[in-house]
Amino acid sequence: MSIPLETTGPNMKDYSSRNICTWCDACGDYGIWTAVKRALVESKIRPTETLLCYDVGCHGNMSDKIGGYRFHGLHGRVIPFAAGAKLANPRLKVMAFGGDGASFSEGIGHLVHAVRSHYPIVFVLHNNGNYGLTTGQASALTSKNQPMNTSPNGIPEETLNSMDFIFSLEPTFVARSFSGDIDQMTHVLKEALSHRGFAFVDMLQACPSYNHFATHDMLLEKCYRVENENHDSNNFKKARQLAVDTSKRIATGVLFRREDIPNFYERLVPRQGKTTTPVEEVEKFDVTKLMEELV
Repeated sequence: MSIPLETTGPNMKDYSSRNICTWCDACGDYGIWTAVKRALVESKIRPTETLLCYDVGCHGNMSDKIGGYRFHGLHGRVIPFAAGAKLANPRLKVMAFGGDGASFSEGIGHLVHAVRSHYPIVFVLHNNGNYGLTTGQASALTSKNQPMNTSPNGIPEETLNSMDFIFSLEPTFVARSFSGDIDQMTHVLKEALSHRGFAFVDMLQACPSYNHFATHDMLLEKCYRVENENHDSNNFKKARQLAVDTSKRIATGVLFRREDIPNFYERLVPRQGKTTTPVEEVEKFDVTKLMEELV
């Protein structure tokens, strides 16, 4: 007897792709790619029930290496697209992915207002400390004085403290993990997918080709799980302190969350009481008369 499709959950094969991965050997994208699929499957989210939105960058090459609905956007502009798609069809689980270069330079304004507006999406930061796709230019998150391909004498600017910046915007969900810990990344992403509003997930990842200062071995040595130290994720002040101080150890896991704040869609007065989604309300209108008036 065949089992009806609606009674079976998704599996890893549902998110498979015939396209071959082209990342460098030992790239952190492999781990994140695996964790994303595992998180969706374990959350019982089918490929037809989610939208995966990718920015430009090495991570963006994941857009055709995974099954489901996918979108590959413009550099630094993936967040507004993802937010718009979610607001149009709130029943979709929407995840957006961006690199540290695009997200904290070209697209930093979008990131700011995504946190501020509390859009109900998951944003995964592929944080490898450089522009990997264009062969290792320094990003806003590259360490100061660190020599890079186009700045052999090191960058003179101060490194942007990304986590302090995010916490200054009063987020409702902040997590961090490391591309070498697939189990933890899966757990963190599952928690982010269940969050009420905007979930910011900082994925520290190795870039073996161009980042020689935050290597896999270094991250493996410094990263520790906050859940092993009885961290209270409701404590905003403590979470911010743990997130910002990476001098000796790097805290990973769900650092902060609160579920009592309505997200952007829930605060829209015209949508209150609606049982349909905006995409279901789209109708065709005859604009012939309007066009005649404009001619």
